[in-house]
Amino acid sequence: MALKSSELYKRHPFNGLVFLYELELRAKILPAKNLRSVKVMGNPVKFEGVNEELQKILDADMDEVGPRRRAREAFKDIQLSIDHILFKTPCDGLKMTEGIGNFLEKLASRKRFRIARKLASHGYGVFAMDYPGFGLSEGLHGYIPNFDDIVDDVIEHYSKVKGTKQDMLGNAENPKLNTLPSFLFGQSMGGAVALKVHLKQPDSWNGAILVAPMCKIADDMVPPWLVAQILIGVAKLLPKQKLVPQKDLAELAFKDVKKREQTAYNVVAYKHKPRLGTAVELLRTTKEIEQLLEKVSLPLLILHGKDDKVTDPSVSKALYEKASSSDKKLNLYDNAYHSLLEGEPDEMILRVFGDIISWLDEHC
Repeated sequence: MALKSSELYKRHPFNGLVFLYELELRAKILPAKNLRSVKVMGNPVKFEGVNEELQKILDADMDEVGPRRRAREAFKDIQLSIDHILFKTPCDGLKMTEGIGNFLEKLASRKRFRIARKLASHGYGVFAMDYPGFGLSEGLHGYIPNFDDIVDDVIEHYSKVKGTKQDMLGNAENPKLNTLPSFLFGQSMGGAVALKVHLKQPDSWNGAILVAPMCKIADDMVPPWLVAQILIGVAKLLPKQKLVPQKDLAELAFKDVKKREQTAYNVVAYKHKPRLGTAVELLRTTKEIEQLLEKVSLPLLILHGKDDKVTDPSVSKALYEKASSSDKKLNLYDNAYHSLLEGEPDEMILRVFGDIISWLDEHC
């Protein structure tokens, strides 16, 4: 399965490596500031002001990777024009590449790019990948048949990036990177991936930054017990069906109204009800992680909004208290929601990023 990977770093030597965890047709379109989107859960996003050709691309079924890649390529110039504080980070001197296997192209904008550019501007090499079925990687959109398969894919991919795994000819992909400190960076579901990567590789990483990690899904997001049991049973027969009831994630995750509206511009994001098999895997994974918190032993920076209604901040506190690491820090932010790095007012985003950069600087 082809996984879509990205890397962003300064052209000169950098302090350390940060590993983040979330094409052929363009149309003439208006700048983002002149567009207005109309979004309905599970339906294609309608943008007033785009031409018919581009709207047809956006309306395509995104279950397979081809339409997602075409939509992102056609829409990326609009994404780059979004008025978001993280797009205002100077990028002079930054090298950006994106690849499928050995194919490289210019890195276009997605949510993680904004974060990567901010980190890279402070001297850190940043590498990221799309999980199978998400973003621009192959696989059924939004479907996770087995969460541990994602974890294994991440380990294999980043082992190659760090130069710790050789190819068939015995050559490391990036041998110079193997001597640099490396850190896991996970947001939300990516936080669960990062923790499970660490648990499988307890001595392979110099630390982890976890932003609103999915150690437990908030109670308000989980269906009532009886409904959940019915869905779990149906998932054994129809794991790919989009049947799990869910509230509006953008409203729950993004506090700033303007930034909440901008989520519509992430045109390759999964916007339907969760698939049954995916929901079951996420519940299973969070329950498993809750039982293994004391085995987390690497240096930790945990950041969580106190008003998060998507992932439970109390479990981040439990992770901080139970983790066996002697080097750990927990930052809980008053009145902040789930999406600390994209959905808060500018002052909060800069504050959280400042805390991350300070922690990285102390550990490099």
